[in-house]
Amino acid sequence: MPSTTTATFPSFRDLIQDTDPDAVATPAQIPDGFLLARAGGIEAHYIPFDYVNRTARVVLVGISPGFVQWKNAVREARRQLALGASQDAVLRAAKYTGAFSGAIRPNLVALLDHVGLQRWLGIAGCASLFGDDAHLMHVTAVLRHPVFVDRKNYNGAAPNMLTTPLLQAQLLDHFAPEASLLPDAVYVPLGPKVGLALDWLARRGVLRPDRILHGIPHPSGTNAERIAYFLGRKDKAALSSRTNGAQIDADRLALRAKMAALGIG
Repeated sequence: MPSTTTATFPSFRDLIQDTDPDAVATPAQIPDGFLLARAGGIEAHYIPFDYVNRTARVVLVGISPGFVQWKNAVREARRQLALGASQDAVLRAAKYTGAFSGAIRPNLVALLDHVGLQRWLGIAGCASLFGDDAHLMHVTAVLRHPVFVDRKNYNGAAPNMLTTPLLQAQLLDHFAPEASLLPDAVYVPLGPKVGLALDWLARRGVLRPDRILHGIPHPSGTNAERIAYFLGRKDKAALSSRTNGAQIDADRLALRAKMAALGIG
């Protein structure tokens, strides 16, 4: 399998051109040539997500691309290659195909606007990060390449990425070099598992702790009640037992303090 030092697009270009993602129905059917690492039931596969927006001032960080994202990225890369696009254009298109589409985008925009990122960025609202102001945002994951556990999307819960050698290596070999290109950006972890991973990397000098904006709820539609409370759209007394309003309050206060220190507010 390719080593981590060759896990870049030129090493996979021919394989991508020869692979029809629509004929790949499950993670188990991903061609072996995409495999980056395997240990027991854990596998990491290459995705053409090499593109880094070096002008970005805010970085949105998820856990790992899933199988659907792998298919979409390979499909778009093949399409761009067939059109004769430059490598940079191929990779940018593959990276952002379907990024934060559907219900997740308005939730994300509302959360980012609520904490004042639009003022810090000097834009009218964070919706324009998906349009005219896209140069200010970079989207990535702490595990940049798709990770599957027992041939299913990795959800960050098990195994623990911070104590599992293969996943630690993915963090350090792929995310860390990407983060080194954006030392002055602020990082928004999408979910607590991502936040823990960013803190782990910060302790190793990969990121500055003061640039990690903890506390913003994950924008997934399944997180609707936490989002509504964070945004002030729902009273604490009306929260269900599944939502810890006191914890959200504490997270919000800590976030406001950190953002004030950065001049965001």
